[in-house]
Amino acid sequence: MNIIVLGVVILVYFIMVGYAGYVAWRRTSTSEDYMVAGRKTHPYIMAMSYGATFISTAAIIGFGGMAGVYGMGILWLVFLNILVGIFIAFIFYGKRTRRMGENLSAFTFPEFLARRFKSKFIQYFGGAVIFLGMPLYASVVLIGAARFLESSLKLNFNIALIIMALIVAVYVVMGGIKGVMYTDALQGTIMFLGMIFLVVSVYYMLGGVTSAHETLTSMGHLIPASAKSVGATGWTSMPIPGSPYWWTLFSTIILGVGIGVLAQPQLAVRFMTVESNRELNRGVLIGALFIFVMTWGAYIVGALSNVYFFQEKGLLAIQASGGNADKIIPVFISSAMPEWFTYLFMLTLLSAAMSTLSAQFHVQGTAIGRDVYETLKRGGRSVLITRIGIIIAVILAVILAYILPGSIIAQGTALFFGLCAATFLSVYTCALFWKGITRAGAIAGMVSGATISILWLLLVYKKTATALGLAKLLFGGLLIKTMPWPFVDPILVAVPASMIITILVSLLTEKPDEDHLRECFKGIGGV
Repeated sequence: MNIIVLGVVILVYFIMVGYAGYVAWRRTSTSEDYMVAGRKTHPYIMAMSYGATFISTAAIIGFGGMAGVYGMGILWLVFLNILVGIFIAFIFYGKRTRRMGENLSAFTFPEFLARRFKSKFIQYFGGAVIFLGMPLYASVVLIGAARFLESSLKLNFNIALIIMALIVAVYVVMGGIKGVMYTDALQGTIMFLGMIFLVVSVYYMLGGVTSAHETLTSMGHLIPASAKSVGATGWTSMPIPGSPYWWTLFSTIILGVGIGVLAQPQLAVRFMTVESNRELNRGVLIGALFIFVMTWGAYIVGALSNVYFFQEKGLLAIQASGGNADKIIPVFISSAMPEWFTYLFMLTLLSAAMSTLSAQFHVQGTAIGRDVYETLKRGGRSVLITRIGIIIAVILAVILAYILPGSIIAQGTALFFGLCAATFLSVYTCALFWKGITRAGAIAGMVSGATISILWLLLVYKKTATALGLAKLLFGGLLIKTMPWPFVDPILVAVPASMIITILVSLLTEKPDEDHLRECFKGIGGV
């Protein structure tokens, strides 16, 4: 390890990030600046911030590692990321969110829903779900960055966690969402260039695109017997339909994130930071290209790492990483790539982690400051409480990162995305597209979605229910043991149930005020 080169690379990077954060701090003077960037963000900054927030070390390290285990079937997630996470999100959800958020003077996602339905309960309930649930997501992003620093730079895992958390906390506390978005744009650009170089290098190392993929296909017989017994067939083919392996890949890894992205508070608030729909239209191409390169690149590299490890060490990727999928990408980079590239790719991983963590910490802070504290107190020093909330969020994320088990990054990400989808997606969708939804329907949908999702995780979904032990304590085992339910992700149960309950309660309760609806939908057609 060349300490001088490493030191220079890190110093230059943090000078750039620090300058972006400083500029944001100088341009932040009001609550509107701190919460929604004054609603005048440039489309490039908005799109790159959205993409960099969406694609974190969870995508590169966690889901890249899952590709090393499950193979290229995970590429269906790339399709959903672009179709749902960019096109549908920007064109259909984003434009209405931007306009309605401006009509209602909403600064946060829970506040947006609360003002749409004139319900304080929705605001502090939504804020509480975000503040209490997001530390899981933030912690796995921290773990992803720390694992790379541990594997590539031989830095102590615990020290790496603390360093990452402190750096992000400083510029988020000081600069608000402008600090987050300005640094996101810089970090997203670095991520994009780093991933392109990595994919090209991997294909070159393995003899080209055709040779690499043919070799991976020919290794299908090496799939471990334990994986074959639950439905695995190879790294370039889908698992047996209906098998436990297929359900985990399809419902948790692909749908959990591919659909859950629509209800992510830290992403939805980005739509409220631009001045007009024109900025959102311009952001579609930028965002789609960024998401494609980052997700496709990470999954391809993760799957093909099996070829490299088998040719060089006679091991599969999961074996070379000590059985921890979260280490597959870090171990591959440090083993296969030259030292100078390890330093540069470290910036890609740092950027991925810091961009997402900054958004997570900011939205957690606003959840506790704006959505819970200010709502309950009916006014007050929400920016100060937001900053305190950010510090608390950082501490919670670090604590969880210490205690969570291995191979948790992709699973933790999917679980949080699923919880947000269960809580918010049906209500958010109806809020934008259906004037008939009522306050009672919205509350019922949010509470039922969150409750069903949590109960399913605790009592039915095998991976979490077994680990937590509550189902065994209460029922002697899983509440539902019949296939495929123990392997069906909560999102497939909680989201449809939440939507049905939202609609039924809305149809049975008092209709919303027409004057308020006109205010909400002013300038929005087609509803």
